[in-house]
Amino acid sequence: MNLSVDIATAGKRSLTLTNPVMVASGTFSYGVDYAKIFDIQRLGAIVSKTTSMQARAGSPTQRIDETPAGMLNSIGLQNVGMRVLARDLAPKWARWKVPVIVSIIGSTVEEYGDCAAFLETTPGVAAIELNISSPNAQKGGMEFGQDPDVAAAVTAACVRATQLPVIVKLTPNVTSIVDIAKSVVDAGASALCCINTLQAMSIDVRTRQPRIARTFAGLSGPAIKPVALRMVWQVARAVSVPVIGCGGISTATDAIEFLMAGATAVQVGTATFRDPLAPIRVLDGIESYMRENNIADIHEVIGAARPTST
Repeated sequence: MNLSVDIATAGKRSLTLTNPVMVASGTFSYGVDYAKIFDIQRLGAIVSKTTSMQARAGSPTQRIDETPAGMLNSIGLQNVGMRVLARDLAPKWARWKVPVIVSIIGSTVEEYGDCAAFLETTPGVAAIELNISSPNAQKGGMEFGQDPDVAAAVTAACVRATQLPVIVKLTPNVTSIVDIAKSVVDAGASALCCINTLQAMSIDVRTRQPRIARTFAGLSGPAIKPVALRMVWQVARAVSVPVIGCGGISTATDAIEFLMAGATAVQVGTATFRDPLAPIRVLDGIESYMRENNIADIHEVIGAARPTST
């Protein structure tokens, strides 16, 4: 069976994955700890924790709250900063065969560009994912991803700063995700990731206060899967670059739905908190589905649910 997929080709260094199963930013740290649990080299790609130029301390507690069909998180993009990443983590990635994509965030358009330029010369980095979609950033993140012009400016700044493929992670917290998608593709994005978390909240009726210290948080997990699937369907038909599906993927069946909707690859995120082996189980399930249905190439699955004519 051929499971390899290209998630970046035009205009930048190409990026081919051995299979379409990736892990999502913020759920796999920097990959080093998970390497002690299972063979991470089987994955299609790893997306690192979102990292800024300078280290960030993150949000005050309480940061996490479980929901009936997922979880709320407001970690606040706590991270080690670019220099520690380059010194302590990138040398390990350079020895891995699995490509590592670094998720970045900035407080300004210029800072995004600075992060991209820094990573351009950092060994072990296969691509960059722009986090212009997190609802938990105090500056940057979703505020940049909700305006087509600003989203395009951030994308263009990063594309100018690096020859690495630039993947843009989109927010669902907009009226039209297609408008944002088109704007960042026009600005040079190599691929898109749909979607980040939905902005949400919960209240403790005993204390009469929001459970999350910063009131609002990002909702992830199975609850957002139907929304993410719909947005992947919409974006995949509107742009010519690869789309990576993300949001509530817990099983191989979930992943196959996203592929059939038009995603070229998928990211497993929140499911890894419950089961660290979830990404491998998803990959094994995709392989089983292909064998059972006599599918020789994953591209027979990609877009299979879409109309053959417009």
